[in-house]
Amino acid sequence: MQAKKKDIRALTKEQLRDFFVGNGDKAFRGNQVYEWLWSKGAHSFEDMTNVSKETRQMLQDNFVINHIKVDQMQRSSDGTIKNAVRLHDDLIVESVLIPTATRTTACVSSQVGCSLDCKFCATARLKRMRNLNPDEIYDQVVVIDNESRLYHGRPLSNIVFMGMGEPLMNYNNVLKAIEKITSPEGLGMSPRRIVVSTSGVPKMIKKLADDEVKFKLAVSLHSAIDEVRSTIMPFNEHFPLTDLREALEYWYAKTRRPITYEYVVWKDINDKRKDVDALVRFCKFAPSKVNLIEYNPIDDGEFQQASNEAIDMYTDILERNGITVTVRRSRGKDIDAACGQLANKK
Repeated sequence: MQAKKKDIRALTKEQLRDFFVGNGDKAFRGNQVYEWLWSKGAHSFEDMTNVSKETRQMLQDNFVINHIKVDQMQRSSDGTIKNAVRLHDDLIVESVLIPTATRTTACVSSQVGCSLDCKFCATARLKRMRNLNPDEIYDQVVVIDNESRLYHGRPLSNIVFMGMGEPLMNYNNVLKAIEKITSPEGLGMSPRRIVVSTSGVPKMIKKLADDEVKFKLAVSLHSAIDEVRSTIMPFNEHFPLTDLREALEYWYAKTRRPITYEYVVWKDINDKRKDVDALVRFCKFAPSKVNLIEYNPIDDGEFQQASNEAIDMYTDILERNGITVTVRRSRGKDIDAACGQLANKK
């Protein structure tokens, strides 16, 4: 039985160079192929036009390029684009291009399904099927960059890891993908234009700090009261707010970079004065800002958007306490591309 071919993009540049030397060729051939795979985004070995036909055949005999395919693209009335992305094993994830007047942002997925159990999130209703590989994360960004240039006339400016999955539960692959995205041999994007959003895995937040990452950190918080947070994000019982706060204090002490809190306000869940006061106390230990995010229903009506009065209360109290706050209106709701809605409905 023929051995399964290896995904060539799982090899480092050094391993590619060694492969060519081991097959009687020059090491620089590995550099050429590596450039085709990453900065030039080759989908097949036939695309590698400065490589001989015999070399392309040798690559074909030994490797595959497990490139993603956009199975379906939907465009919202507000310019948002959602891609249903088919992976090499026919699993599907979703990624989103979010345009504004000044920037275009890619919202990318890191897992097929999700490891966590946030009750307000459609993705959480899918069991985690597997982690995405670094190249599958990278490919989502390349596709959205191309769409940004085609439909909005400018390159992609920002990336947020806020799609399907918990990025810190796929730690190594996410960091490898970001390394490629920020490398001059990849897309050359600044790490300061990348935000990794976590639901709050304390041990991995500390590891981010120890690894001296350069990208920004956001935390999907939604309540600074343990009892409330555990009802909407049950995993909070294993990672309580005291542990999360300790990890974030560690992050700030190591990186001196502020923390962004993503926060949805729901009717009758976290829309009282005590909820705001708890959030203010939680924000005080390190420089931070709060993004109040409009809620996007996921069919069953268990969660409902809070009143404008509740949002105004949050904004007023946070600002009076010197905490930067932004109210984020969701984009792409008409195509289920908004925050919390990604669930592969097809």
